[in-house]
Amino acid sequence: MKFSVSIYSFMQYLNDGRLTPIDCFQKAKDMGFDAIEIVDFIFPKDECPYEYAKKLRAESDRIGLPISNFAVGANLLSEDLETEIATLKKKVDLAEIMGCPTMRHDVAGRIEAPTYKGYANVVDQLAAACREVTEYARAKGIKTMTENHGFFSQDSLRVESLINTVANDNFGQLVDMGNFLCADDEPGIAVGRCAPYAFYAHAKDFIFKSGNDTDPGQGFFGTRGGNYIRGTIIGHGVVPIVKCLRALKGAGYDGYLAIEFEGMEDCMMGIQIGLDNLKKYVAQVYGA
Repeated sequence: MKFSVSIYSFMQYLNDGRLTPIDCFQKAKDMGFDAIEIVDFIFPKDECPYEYAKKLRAESDRIGLPISNFAVGANLLSEDLETEIATLKKKVDLAEIMGCPTMRHDVAGRIEAPTYKGYANVVDQLAAACREVTEYARAKGIKTMTENHGFFSQDSLRVESLINTVANDNFGQLVDMGNFLCADDEPGIAVGRCAPYAFYAHAKDFIFKSGNDTDPGQGFFGTRGGNYIRGTIIGHGVVPIVKCLRALKGAGYDGYLAIEFEGMEDCMMGIQIGLDNLKKYVAQVYGA
């Protein structure tokens, strides 16, 4: 098992200027990670994305820390679907420049207003777009993935339905252990369902408060079913990390395991404690 960290985990320091995205490579290596994951929103708005991708690749090569995955946004329910697909293909080009073996893309975000279209009504449209993107990526040696992310396409049954509708061996899942809670899907069961499709995995933890209680306030957000969660250090929350790891191992997964920290704690402390805990859990499940 190889350990990666999403650059998103450093957002506290990126937002206030204590780190730049380039700085995160050395920080990740110093902390003991084997790789780093890049997200598209750290790309500067005033710089050519292809040139910036080259800078990230150069830093990756300089210090010997691979870029394990590229995570990007998309809305494949957009009225301008052709433009969304074309944009995703450009993101694949960026992934190729950075030397990423995989690229995860969203398929839809939160849907606030009634559309009179449930998941079963749109899964064929989503799948057709995912299939077109993954065939483009295949030619570049890159696998593409959906993630249990974005509320509409977040619970395990929906994600499994999408992957089986795409039915392409170049398309799989980024299995995020914690994100299932956003859709009130029990992570241990959900990871067991999705593990056979895993191309990549996120380790993440949440503190949980029942929706029967009062709103706990700052830092928490509502789940799809009306409960409350907030990100925290791996091992400090309710996500059954060891159970999730057992499910991944049972499905034969032995790829990257990336920390995605989004807690209120200092992110450098949160990432390091999380990595220390995660390594213990992996040793327990996979062996030293």
